[in-house]
Amino acid sequence: MKRILLMASLSMATLPAWAEDGETPLTSGELMNYFGYGAIAFTLLLFVVVMLVLLRTFKIITKVLMGAKAYKEMLAEEAAEKLAKKAARKKEKGSLALRIMSLKPMSEESSITMEHEYDGIRELNNPTPAWFMYLFYGTMVFAVAYLLVYHVFGVGQLQYAEYKTEMAVADKEKAAFLAKAANRVDERTVKLSTEATVLAGGKAIFTERCAPCHGDHAQGVVGPNLTDDYWLHGNKINDVFKTIKYGVTAKGMPTWEKQLTPKQIADVANYIKSLHGSNPANPKEPQGEKMVDNQTPSAADIKTAMLINKK
Repeated sequence: MKRILLMASLSMATLPAWAEDGETPLTSGELMNYFGYGAIAFTLLLFVVVMLVLLRTFKIITKVLMGAKAYKEMLAEEAAEKLAKKAARKKEKGSLALRIMSLKPMSEESSITMEHEYDGIRELNNPTPAWFMYLFYGTMVFAVAYLLVYHVFGVGQLQYAEYKTEMAVADKEKAAFLAKAANRVDERTVKLSTEATVLAGGKAIFTERCAPCHGDHAQGVVGPNLTDDYWLHGNKINDVFKTIKYGVTAKGMPTWEKQLTPKQIADVANYIKSLHGSNPANPKEPQGEKMVDNQTPSAADIKTAMLINKK
């Protein structure tokens, strides 16, 4: 055993020296950590084995000094004394509580009274309760298991890794929630938005679905001009959303409720609102009633919309 420990120590000591000389070490840093943990575990195990061997040695020495016959008599007396004490505890009132707390009955207090005395007060030498000792040993087992699981084998995640995992899960849940929330909008809850992503999405759908009737720049072809102050079915964002959603079948505008999601309809409505006052070339003559647009975006928003429309 001494030779093995000596060789292991020399090997661990010479590895850094090899690395300093420019040579490649035999193990990586992570593997070196495993060796370190293994050495600690082996040392603890060796310590326990040594303590057990010493205990066994002391028993053998006691047996040799006392003699085999005297030693057996001593063991028999100790066993009989334990049985007698156990029987006495059972007879005492509240024996269950005494066993749980590892206390001795009142009749045996004289045997556990400590010798020192102060001011007429003497102390009992009661042992630590068994439940407390079990709890203490349990914490030691838990500590060893925690070390192996989280720091040796890497099965469990440490705090930072767990934080990153939870944040990734939260981002996915947030994206799913926003996607569902966006599609819950209707003509009563739709809000005016000037976000570039919303206008860009609305423009893409408008170019594909609406441009054949309203023109590439909403100047009006078969359908009316959507950039002037005249409106047939209302000029608020709620009115535009409702018109797109349910259509105007009497004038040939289809219902888009089944072809587009509520989020897509809201994007198109916001894109149309952003084109107000853009003055495209060759606009169609005004149709409908002139309405004051209280929801007109700011000049900066109109400029952004015009840039998106040019793209």
